[in-house]
Amino acid sequence: MWVSKLKNMRWSAMVLGTANSLVLIVGIYFLVLAFPSCDRGLLVMLVAVPFLAALRIATMVKTGLAQQATAKTVLEESPADTLDVLEDASRPETRVRYKNWLWWTRFATVITVLQFVGASYLLFSMVNYMIHSQNKASSYCVLVATSSNILWKQQLLIFFVITVCLAAVLQCFSGSNVLKWRSFYATQDDAWKAHYREVFDHGIREALCCMGRVKYLSVLEEDEVFSVARLLGDLVAYRAAGTGHLKLMAGLALLRNPSQSPKSFDEYMETPEEKIREAADLHKFAEAAYTGPLLDFGRHPFLFPCAWLYRQGILTPWTRNRLPKLDGDNWWRGHAAAFLKYVKLSPEVLRQGRVNQAKCRAAYFVIVLHHLRSVVIAVRGTETPEDLITDSLCRECRLSAEDLDGLINFVCSSCLLQRDVKESLMSFPHHAHSGIVEAARDLFMQIEGSDSSGLLCSLLGAGCECEGYSIRIVGHSLGGAIGALLGLRLYHRYPNLHVYTYGPLPCVDSVVANACSEFITSTPFCWISPAPSRCCN
Repeated sequence: MWVSKLKNMRWSAMVLGTANSLVLIVGIYFLVLAFPSCDRGLLVMLVAVPFLAALRIATMVKTGLAQQATAKTVLEESPADTLDVLEDASRPETRVRYKNWLWWTRFATVITVLQFVGASYLLFSMVNYMIHSQNKASSYCVLVATSSNILWKQQLLIFFVITVCLAAVLQCFSGSNVLKWRSFYATQDDAWKAHYREVFDHGIREALCCMGRVKYLSVLEEDEVFSVARLLGDLVAYRAAGTGHLKLMAGLALLRNPSQSPKSFDEYMETPEEKIREAADLHKFAEAAYTGPLLDFGRHPFLFPCAWLYRQGILTPWTRNRLPKLDGDNWWRGHAAAFLKYVKLSPEVLRQGRVNQAKCRAAYFVIVLHHLRSVVIAVRGTETPEDLITDSLCRECRLSAEDLDGLINFVCSSCLLQRDVKESLMSFPHHAHSGIVEAARDLFMQIEGSDSSGLLCSLLGAGCECEGYSIRIVGHSLGGAIGALLGLRLYHRYPNLHVYTYGPLPCVDSVVANACSEFITSTPFCWISPAPSRCCN
């Protein structure tokens, strides 16, 4: 029984347990030797070092027991992962087990820090002793006592100091786990998925909490964070076969076939020069949508707080009342000020926008450019933790007929597309990035509404202010992908629409991507030159 338990332990845990046991025993010996003649500071150190060693040993025992209980819970519940009802019912117990294990690992990390501080102080005392070895001051009583013609005590003291330092350093690199997860999960694919799913779930929630999103820590039901954690858990399920992370990366590199890569740009469609120039002119609006500190950090790495506060209008609070009020903006309307200041336009052009922080809720700005007879919708890319969650919700989902409404009407009336492209598009289902699809659906409801009673209809409708104007949707990265899906839905209502995306995320299948090339221009790089060049549609 004990042999099997020892086989489950990590070698590093056994070495650390032995080192801390030696620190405990030898430390108690020196404490008895030093008490009560030494000064208080030295006695406190001699008490703290063995006490932390004993606490570390106890923590290792509790961590190992928590690991074992967690692994058994996962093994008992992993066969039910195929049934969503059973999985939902059993997950609270798994989360409790994992929280208990994580609590002990965090506590072990705190003890490691304290042991490192104690080892540093002990090493400092040893060096100080060597410097003052000729002085028989009372402050060095224990060191003087152990050096008075007793060689084995000197050697024992040196061994004690080395063991304390070695244990502290090893704990910094070995981690807090005591048992081998593989000794429980072996090659069970479902168990590894469930394990990494919980690890990623807790890790993401703690990271979001550090970013000020405390609400995610108290969520028990399945939410968007759990969806991301489940996806990441499935991605690292290769650990069930014993494959390491580096081995997987090396295998993927070997699988690459250079012959499949195009050797030239002949396979791509050449975009008309006027479209390239318009993409270059509108690129500033995609950049301006980043009204947070990210844009200023990229341009001013050292002075970005000052640059961001200036762009937010902190230095000109009297202009607040002239700025439009955006959904989710701060009280001084800084995001509206930042957007307008970057594009160098007056407040009257900005008609609507949103900058609130929520998953699958895109930040956007709608402006009217009368001199270009155009309405521009700028969609922000990834800037907040919620945007990262939207990025990570990358499971495929089916596109509905409403999602492809504009594209289907365009295909049915177009004479430019090939017949096989039309047939492929009309054969459902089609798939897309689930997080981007949800964000695009929400953005459509924001600016158009279910009954065409939104902002666009009030601007571009018959007899309205912008009747006959064109619509231009621009966005970088995540914003470009959301803008592309928004354009698929709006195109049949506003035929004079074009979407320009800069470095967008892959968001739809190849059939949809090929069919929408007439009104969506995708630029694979963020930097745009106004000079004629080739670009991917």
